[in-house]
Amino acid sequence: MNKPNIVVFFTDDQRFDTIRALGQSRIRTPNIDRLVARGTSFTQAHIPCGTHGAICMPSRAMLHTGRTLFHLVNSGESIPREHTMLGEALRDFGYRTWGAGKWHNGRESFQRGFDEGDEIYFGGMADHWNVPAYHYDPSGRYDKKLAYIADPPNFGNNNVSYRDADHIHSGRHSSEIICDAAIEFLNRQEADQPFFAYLALLAPHDPRTMPQEFLDEYPFDDVELAPNTLGAHPFDNGALRIRDELLAEFPRTPEELRRHNAEYYAMITHLDHELGRVLDTLDERGLTEDTIIVFAGDNGLAVGQHGLMGKQNCYEHSVHVPLILAGPGIPANQRRDAFVYLFDIFPTLAHLIGMPVPESVEGENLVPALHDPAHTVRDALYFAYVGSQRAVKTRQHKLIEYAPRDHERRTQLFDLANDPWETNDLFGTPGSDAIVDDLRRLLFAFRDDWEAGHTERSARFWDRYAA
Repeated sequence: MNKPNIVVFFTDDQRFDTIRALGQSRIRTPNIDRLVARGTSFTQAHIPCGTHGAICMPSRAMLHTGRTLFHLVNSGESIPREHTMLGEALRDFGYRTWGAGKWHNGRESFQRGFDEGDEIYFGGMADHWNVPAYHYDPSGRYDKKLAYIADPPNFGNNNVSYRDADHIHSGRHSSEIICDAAIEFLNRQEADQPFFAYLALLAPHDPRTMPQEFLDEYPFDDVELAPNTLGAHPFDNGALRIRDELLAEFPRTPEELRRHNAEYYAMITHLDHELGRVLDTLDERGLTEDTIIVFAGDNGLAVGQHGLMGKQNCYEHSVHVPLILAGPGIPANQRRDAFVYLFDIFPTLAHLIGMPVPESVEGENLVPALHDPAHTVRDALYFAYVGSQRAVKTRQHKLIEYAPRDHERRTQLFDLANDPWETNDLFGTPGSDAIVDDLRRLLFAFRDDWEAGHTERSARFWDRYAA
């Protein structure tokens, strides 16, 4: 039996509830809907939040290593060699590996994972119309080659200089550039070797800009705000003044939030359009039936929910993400509510193609859940944001603990089964004490499993929490 190809679409800041076929009627996503119809959607997929304000850094590293949050030594530099990467394992298993788009985990680790690539962006965010990117460098050096230009693009708060590239596609959108590169790669593939193509789109991350025709689909006044929208977060969660939260004025106004949400939806509809061109190419080349496709987002985004704009929190809008698998061996048009993390993708792909799972991988194999709707994978999930927040989620409840600084603590308790928008904090209400006690015991068990002996930020939270 020939090994199937693998294509991974990884979007940036796309929340779980942004796909029309999965119940979001406010947004148009016809091509992601194609994947929903062809595959299995995990409707309870998550990230564990992050050990860095740039949540996408650990999220991407977890995807490519299959390791849990605190067991991954990663601060934006290259992924340690003792953590086998997905691309490395696939290459050793006979795959041609190719990557494009956002890579937020260092040059050396990109080279370890990919034989080829193009339009590689090593930063965290960029002006979508002036992306500083690299062509693939076989040497792995990726020298900063771009000469000074008199009127450099406006990268906003981008953490990468405009010099950090060998070219800029001025006037072409990032989603178009990355999908064009993927189409060129697919058009030169032959049947003699299976391939792994990784497309890391920069959208819908801010600055939220897109062709005007897509924004026109979402008139600001027609945008319905979520039930948990607030003008400000009700207390200090330890992350109220980071760059994401400064994207809108305080307090948030409904008019401004409607604009932000319209732009967010338009970005997603545009990336969906570009993704569709890649899916069309797979169809035209006769590759679709022999290709496993993964669609996922690196983290969610608040865009006004709970009075927040970013993803540096443990609410559902920030840790709950899309995950769809389609292709050979995967049931079509199915939904699964198993509790899963994105770092389960690595071992799942390995089992689907018959590849040994490296010893360093800690994720769970989701193949049993693909074929058995009753397979829950996990009974609970754990979340952590740097040294200020910890949370645990079960099928019924979520407990969030805050310790933003010494001698400051706050607890929230939500009944997710009856309050999915997390609007009614039950902490301190009659009958809640026993629930909180049970959830705290679960929280401490996760702490001992995930965090023991790891990182300064881990110790910082628990020292504050115990004070």
